Amino acid sequence: MYLHIGMDTVINTESIVGIFDLDNATLSYKTRDYLTAAQNKGKIINVCSDLPKSFIVCKEEEDQKIYICQLSPATLMKRAYSY
Repeated sequence: MYLHIGMDTVINTESIVGIFDLDNATLSYKTRDYLTAAQNKGKIINVCSDLPKSFIVCKEEEDQKIYICQLSPATLMKRAYSY
């Protein structure tokens, strides 16, 4: 199944490792370091034009990607399990 995460971006739900709240998760310095390292490696894909609320970690083949999204984690979870 596929999940629409905004701005014409759709991801395979089987590749999702986790959906995280950006405000709560970035309180930890380890998460901030992880996101900074991913940014430096070019693994972050920004799919929002507004204030970001969540990030989605995906494992696609042998590569890892992080999507920054303006939808809340609750909304994404409802969309993922609505079918």
